[in-house]
Amino acid sequence: MRLLTLLVSLLTLAATLLLSSASLAHELRPASLSVIQTAPEQFDVTWRVPARGDMRLSLYVQFDEQTQERSLPTALMAGGYYVERWQISHPNQLIGSTIAIDGLANTMTDALVRISWLDGREQVGRLMPDRTRLEVEERAGMAEIAGTYFVLGVEHILLGIDHLLFVLALVVLVSGGRQLIATITAFTVAHSITLALAVLGVVSVPQAPVEAVIALSIVFLATEILHKLEGRKTLAIRMPWVVAFAFGLLHGLGFAGALSEIGVPEHAIPLSLGLFNVGVEAGQLAFIAGVCGLMFLLRRVKPVQLWEIRTGTSATAASALPVAYIVGGLSAWWLIDRTISLVV
Repeated sequence: MRLLTLLVSLLTLAATLLLSSASLAHELRPASLSVIQTAPEQFDVTWRVPARGDMRLSLYVQFDEQTQERSLPTALMAGGYYVERWQISHPNQLIGSTIAIDGLANTMTDALVRISWLDGREQVGRLMPDRTRLEVEERAGMAEIAGTYFVLGVEHILLGIDHLLFVLALVVLVSGGRQLIATITAFTVAHSITLALAVLGVVSVPQAPVEAVIALSIVFLATEILHKLEGRKTLAIRMPWVVAFAFGLLHGLGFAGALSEIGVPEHAIPLSLGLFNVGVEAGQLAFIAGVCGLMFLLRRVKPVQLWEIRTGTSATAASALPVAYIVGGLSAWWLIDRTISLVV
């Protein structure tokens, strides 16, 4: 009982951290600046800043002194973002100029800058609190684009608490390393398919219902963990890779929603899409390795080993019940919240 109490305490602490991280992750969504050339010296500017309700992050775009505004900004709140649009002109098509984000150093978020010229050239840069300025180059390198989208993929999965809880529930539900590999592979293949189809414009699904059903998928897995503890043999327990593939298609649409908010360079869609997906997989595998490593270390503790011998129950099995209730409770809350937001 002491071991179970310890596990419950640890998992409750983890749930508290997840809740605070979920709140923080909302503020860690990247801002994005899109600058699209429409004439030799003219550009359309779209600036998206994370917002909650009527409150937005205090981030402001600063172009260099040669840049002139050709229209006053128009602003609106849309999809959890404050969005501004205006037109500018620059005598040298912005080449050699500097773009800065005022206020970024005082936040914990990033800003993705994407500049597109009429001749097909694009430059993508990721600004951070310790790097708030971007030098506009005449020819942006593909390595910069690859690195930017890989990091965005890693950040998206590690800050996407709902996606991580889905993966955690899968890890708890499966039995054995071989089944875990098959299940995670099925999930990976599925969300890679829908991510690519959505980014390429083959499928288009409203994001809000997708997020609600993603929460429902986590509730379902939490329930299946309880069924497994009761000795039942449902489809999800016998063949978890089937369920992982089906829900993976749905989670891929969720990843695509995040990527569509950022945008991808037209001349490097395969590269940016591929590296974003690789980043997602890297973050996912790092999370799974962390969970498995934590359980391995826990089972190496002498009192835990003695408890397992005395009770005949592994620490992994003992942790399944509190995981099911914590994951199920959090996802049920998200399901209610996201469903209400659909009708309000």
